[in-house]
This record gives sequence, C-alpha cells and structure tokens, in this order.
Amino acid sequence: MAATTDAPVALKKNYLTALKEALDEEMQRNSLMLCQGEDIGRLGGAFGVTDGLQAKYGEDRVVDMPISEAAIVGSAVGMALNGMTVMAEMQFIDFISCGFDQIVNMMATYHYRTAGEVNIPVVVRGPAGAYGGGALYHSQMNEAWFCNSPGLKVVCPSTPYDAKGMLKAALRDGNPVIFYEIKELYRKREIEEELPTEDYIVPLGKAAVRREGTDVTLVSYGQNVYHCLDAATELEKQGISAEVIDLRSLVPLDEETIFNSIAKTSRVIVVNEAPMTCGFAGEVVARITTKAFHLLDAPPSRVTRMDTPVPWVKPLELHVLPSVDKIVNEAVRLVKF
Repeated sequence: MAATTDAPVALKKNYLTALKEALDEEMQRNSLMLCQGEDIGRLGGAFGVTDGLQAKYGEDRVVDMPISEAAIVGSAVGMALNGMTVMAEMQFIDFISCGFDQIVNMMATYHYRTAGEVNIPVVVRGPAGAYGGGALYHSQMNEAWFCNSPGLKVVCPSTPYDAKGMLKAALRDGNPVIFYEIKELYRKREIEEELPTEDYIVPLGKAAVRREGTDVTLVSYGQNVYHCLDAATELEKQGISAEVIDLRSLVPLDEETIFNSIAKTSRVIVVNEAPMTCGFAGEVVARITTKAFHLLDAPPSRVTRMDTPVPWVKPLELHVLPSVDKIVNEAVRLVKF
C-alpha cells in the first residue's frame, strides 16, 4: 500500500483566479479601496473576476454602476481626490473609449496640474485581446492610445503570477494605471501556476526574459508572448536560437532588458496584436533604432495585426493577427539578412 500524507497539496491557479485574489487581498489590506463597474457586484463581472467580492465587502465597496464608462471613470477620479483607492472595471476594454475624456484629460493630468501635490490611485482594468472570435467590438488591443497620454502607466501581464503581483502593485502605486488583461488567458489551463501564499508584488516597469537565446530577440507582451515561445521552439528545430522578452509593462518601458538582449542577438522582432500603424510595437522599434542601432546586424522588424478591425470568422481572424508561423518566417528572414 502506498504511503499516505496529510501535507497540503499546492494548487495551481489560473490567470483569472490570480486577479481575483489580488483584488480580495488589497481590499482586505486597504479599507479605503473600493471596486466599481458594470455587473461586477451581484453577477461578479462578465468573466467572474469580482465574483464573491460584493457578498464579502458589501455594496458600498463593490459597486454596480450604470452602463456608462464616463461615469465609472469620472466618479473614480472624484473618489480618488477624496482619499480613496479605486478599481474601475471596463466590462470589455474595447469600450474604454466611452470613458476616454475622463481618462486622458482628467485622470492622467491631475498630478501634473497640481504640481505633484495630488495623486490619483485609480486602476482601470478590463479584458482585452483577440483570438477568441469576439469580432471587432470585443477583440481590441488599444493600449497605444494610453501610452501616448503622459501621466498614465500601462501594463499587460501574461502569467497568473504577474497578473496578481502587478495588479497589487498597480493598486498601491498612487498613479493611475491602465491594466490590460488578456481574456483568452483567463482560464487557460496550460499557463496555470502555483502562487506564493505570502504577500508579493511584481514591480511595474520591469520586463522578464522568458527564454534565453543567441540569434534573434522576440519582444512581446500579453498573449503574443506564448506565440513567441512556440515560435522559439520551432526555430530551435531549424538551428536558430531565439530569446523571448515579455515586456509586461509598456509605460514605464524597460529598455535596458531589451537592449541587453539585442547586444547578444543583434536581431529583433517586436510582436503585438494591435494594428501596425501607430501601434506600440512601432514605439519599441523606434527606441531600438534610436538608442541601440549600433547593436543591430539587421533592421528591427514587427509582426502585428493588419490595419483592419478583427473579423469574426475564425480563418479571417487568424489571417489578420500575429501567429507562430508569421513569427518563425520573419525570424528566419532576419537571420539570413
């Protein structure tokens, strides 16, 4: 008979559970924190990120709001001005545009226009990204809008560990943070991982090296990190060693980790699922060209979504988005340059 043990079994957590734990723990830690958004209380949110929080903390701290992103963000700014920390949920990040004025003209600018006297501890978070058949209204990655707005921090974690640690860090930061969550990763079993039982944060502004390599650097964030990792596996079969950098944080951007990698590989591809024109991949390429041109043996390259809305039909959706094959083909081209 096999020996038995009473030792607890460490359970792996998914991306969604990690986010829920972060909100729960921060609400316990900070009595001045509240959450608000559409259907986040009684229904627990469209995807369940806030499930159970209203029952635990009450309707005054987990607030069901009208279908008005402008009201959600605007009232969050008002409460932040009165000493509260606020998590404002966008039911889908696509509809953050309905609160755009409040975010870029109010939330982002307060610290500057008060000469640094006023902080705005608001985290605007929500599900983002494509690959799930959500079509044009439920598939966007519009992060470049907010990277272009001074005063905002912008982050996009790709793992459960980072999702929890970065959300906790964002809620403690004091600055307004736009927090992109990849909905296709919420319940993805392949990326589940054990999380520390003790309190931890993942500092904003620091990239992670997900795989080391010597021939080409693949820079990405969010779901595309996994496309890059799969591409690196395929490239290895062709004798090409790819290093994979997960930016995690777009603003502030960890240039040092990117440049250190390019110093080894001399080639770089930036991958993201936003459109190519004026997308954040272009900003990364511009900084590489300006500050690390001397390290390159080939022009920096991008693999992005086509400049089109995301189609609903699956073959067309995959056609316009980055893929493992597109990354592999571009890496092979660069190595042969």
